[in-house]
Amino acid sequence: MPTILVIEDDAPIRTGLVDALDSAGYDTISAADGRAGMESAQRASFDLLLLDLVLPHVDGLTILKKVRELRPTTPVIILSAMGAEADRVRGLNLGADDYMVKPFGARELLARVNAVLRRSPERPQEILSVPFPGGEADLARCEVRHEDGKREPLSEREIAVLRYLAAHPGRAISREEILLRVWRLPASASATRTIDMHVANLRAKLRDDPTDPRVILTVRGKGYMLGNGNGNSGGAAPAKIRAGDSSPSPSSE
Repeated sequence: MPTILVIEDDAPIRTGLVDALDSAGYDTISAADGRAGMESAQRASFDLLLLDLVLPHVDGLTILKKVRELRPTTPVIILSAMGAEADRVRGLNLGADDYMVKPFGARELLARVNAVLRRSPERPQEILSVPFPGGEADLARCEVRHEDGKREPLSEREIAVLRYLAAHPGRAISREEILLRVWRLPASASATRTIDMHVANLRAKLRDDPTDPRVILTVRGKGYMLGNGNGNSGGAAPAKIRAGDSSPSPSSE
């Protein structure tokens, strides 16, 4: 199920929101003020944000602007006691997908959440496995299986990188994009080198020759792309993937 980040400073309201979402089967992350909310919004992995506007330390509109900068397609629902038309228009113009005026009922909240998630472009199908020449990466079981019977375990971050590459076939993914969209980390020289290290580990587990990679291709000046097994880094077709019915975002550690 999708993960929902709740940023709300009123403790009873926050508890009610989390309880309603948990009862409906969603995973939740919560923050009790704007400072903690901003930290979670930048670093946590989530599929939708429920955001109060009036918060201690950092206001909700500042958080909304940062989320739109880092995650332009992640859906946001504003929760506010300010129900005037001008307030609603301002929130929607700044990039919110919906605006709910307090107080509201749990059934309306869940209906709005479901509606926003259904139309969100941030929800690709869940990728359960990625075939490659000589084997298969089973992301559900967190392992690589080779045709000779050998197996290799996959870490959460290795799975996250492989899933994200498979979810964007035919496109070179930059290291900075992986850091921001998969791991929710700001880009830095040391962090981008960490991406290279994880790709190197993945290639070793996939038996992908680093001098002539055919599964995870290096696209010069751009980043990495999932290949078709032919080693063509100039626009290779992505490996076929099998997808499930649910649709969480790529996981992060």
